[in-house]
Amino acid sequence: MSKEVLRRLLTYIKPYGGYLIAALVFAVLNVTLTLLAPVLIGQGIDRILGPGQVDFVGLIPILIELGASILFASLFQWLMTLCTNIVTYRTVRDLRCAAFHKLNHVPLKTIDKNSHGDLISRVVNDVDMVSDGLLQGFAQLFTGIVTIVGTLVFMLAINWVIALVVVLVTPLSLFVASFIARRSYNMFREQSAIRGELGGYVEEMVGNQKLVKTFRYEGRAQSHFEEINSRLYDCGVKAQFYSSLTNPCTRFVNSVVYAAVGIIGAISAIFGHLTVGQLSSFLSYANQYTKPFNEISGVVTELQSAFASAKRVFDVLDEADEPADAPDAVFMASCEGDVALKHVSFSYQKQVKLIEDLNIHAKPGQRIAIVGPTGCGKTTIINLLMRFYDIQGGEIAVDGTDARRITRDSLRGLYGMVLQDTWLFSGTIRDNIAYGKPDATDEEILAAAKAAHAHSFIKRLEKGYHTVITEDGGNLSQGQRQLLCIARVMLINPPMLILDEATSSIDTRTEIRIQKAFDKMMEGRTSFIVAHRLSTIREADLILVMKDGRIIEQGRHQELLDQNGFYATLYNSQFAAEDAG
Repeated sequence: MSKEVLRRLLTYIKPYGGYLIAALVFAVLNVTLTLLAPVLIGQGIDRILGPGQVDFVGLIPILIELGASILFASLFQWLMTLCTNIVTYRTVRDLRCAAFHKLNHVPLKTIDKNSHGDLISRVVNDVDMVSDGLLQGFAQLFTGIVTIVGTLVFMLAINWVIALVVVLVTPLSLFVASFIARRSYNMFREQSAIRGELGGYVEEMVGNQKLVKTFRYEGRAQSHFEEINSRLYDCGVKAQFYSSLTNPCTRFVNSVVYAAVGIIGAISAIFGHLTVGQLSSFLSYANQYTKPFNEISGVVTELQSAFASAKRVFDVLDEADEPADAPDAVFMASCEGDVALKHVSFSYQKQVKLIEDLNIHAKPGQRIAIVGPTGCGKTTIINLLMRFYDIQGGEIAVDGTDARRITRDSLRGLYGMVLQDTWLFSGTIRDNIAYGKPDATDEEILAAAKAAHAHSFIKRLEKGYHTVITEDGGNLSQGQRQLLCIARVMLINPPMLILDEATSSIDTRTEIRIQKAFDKMMEGRTSFIVAHRLSTIREADLILVMKDGRIIEQGRHQELLDQNGFYATLYNSQFAAEDAG
């Protein structure tokens, strides 16, 4: 059990300390009334011993007190559970919100380097494990500790010698519980990690089933899944083995305590040091005293799992936030579109060089096309322009202002971006188009959809713009999803555009219409176009040909063809392939 994890959990619990105190008060009242019952029962037994010696008059008030104590004990038990539930659910709510907030504020490289399924597992499954552990732990820890203390007080009041016997056997229970707890924590921590790995793999396979089936990967996917699942099984069995030792071991200790109290108490009763009723009360207390040790040992198992899961959540919370904007960073609401990359260098891994001494100057209103083989750094330039990643050398300036001196939000607001990979969320088509401008009017959304040539297919849907689409637009074609993403950008009407293979999933006829819409939208706007299909960039003002992170050629389409260099080779080979097809 990590003290650091416990300390951090307590910081999330602290705002609800009032409920914790109330729960503790209700636990004390509940246990006090519960422990009063054996005393009353013992007094009742002493009034009915022997034939003809039943004291009915004396029994009536005892029975009334017994009934009242049981009733109020139940009430306080309910109030205690209510308070602990409030503490648990609100703590877990805050923890989950903090984890999700963190994921929204970490640099993009943090998301890229981690399995998305594992991150989801930490925010959902691991937080649920924390909830389960705290929910069970609070109630039983409160009642357990108070019961142990309370029974000791009552036993000492009846006979301190027998109570001393019980106390002397107590360390045995504590030793057993701590021995098991130390060994189970590591198992539960490993179990949580493997569960996250399994969640990540399942998310990856389910999300890419088309590719899995296309490449006939089902068998290997199943084998890999079974390998991870087998490790989870082995780890789970070990964790459960250690935790399952808790109950029988503590029950054995409990039986030893109960037997010792029974023997010594019987001898004391024979010699007249105890009444039969007091012996009955003592046996009840001995049973109640040892029972919490059994329950707390079980709670320790739940807490081990909860702390192991909490550690994984805190690992996410410990990730560094995206660096804050500079203190003197300016908010740029609009721009002319003059973008300059001066001696820019960047690499994702220090030992693997990617972009070195890159220089690009996009004048206001220019259409800059970036072409080159896979891995040459085209998409990386987009990441740097948007400050998804920060450059490691040089400068990127917008209208003469260093991008690092512009607030990230306002900088990203200057660009409208359409990517090759579409992203839609579960909701109406209207909501998806208005994602970047939630307050857009129906007229604005309609105009954007028409400009993107999406209106024609939207109106054919059963509910039109109010049609609910599934996550990532699974009930639409790839081309339709792309059209909605284009309409989303056309709605916000940004001063600059980034098009990363924006028409790659659209048929040729629609592409021509979309290209016309883009031409109109790009008028007077600086545009960066990443293209693999070179036919889409013939009208670009400047084409940058990249290779190995450097610009090796630049110029207009015909100029580059006349040079008969790398671009001409790319262009001719592409059309030769298309003609052959």
